[in-house]
Amino acid sequence: MAKFVFKLEGVLRQRKHVEQEKMRVLATCLKHQADCEAELSHLDDSVRRTTDDLRQNHLTGVLDMGFLAAHRRYMIAMQRQAISIAQKIAAAQQRVTEARLALAEAAKQRKVMEKLREKHHERWRADQAAKEFRELDEIGVQLAVNALADSGDDA
Repeated sequence: MAKFVFKLEGVLRQRKHVEQEKMRVLATCLKHQADCEAELSHLDDSVRRTTDDLRQNHLTGVLDMGFLAAHRRYMIAMQRQAISIAQKIAAAQQRVTEARLALAEAAKQRKVMEKLREKHHERWRADQAAKEFRELDEIGVQLAVNALADSGDDA
């Protein structure tokens, strides 16, 4: 029996490869975004611990103004760092959005080729069925002709 051959199989394989590459890029972007968010969370935890320490240990009794000024400078530096990390997160989110769009486009292109392959396969199956029907019909005609010839020889 004949075997189905899709002439554009190489294109389909290439599109699958492109889609997998886009998945890897998206995963990388998501990891970078998660790392930035974890960095911001760590910074937030550090600021909370420092603020809690200030409230519990340095706001009672004699106030050390030098320490309070240093704490204020530390808080301003942490705020600047948080803004920087937030900007990194926003950029990472933009890259994630772009990567998702690229992945969606790659998946769409792959699906187009798969649909084309399915249509070609269906057409090939229909052609094979028609060819088989013609062959069976020819065999039936030959059997009928042979049967008529055999009955004509007997008469």
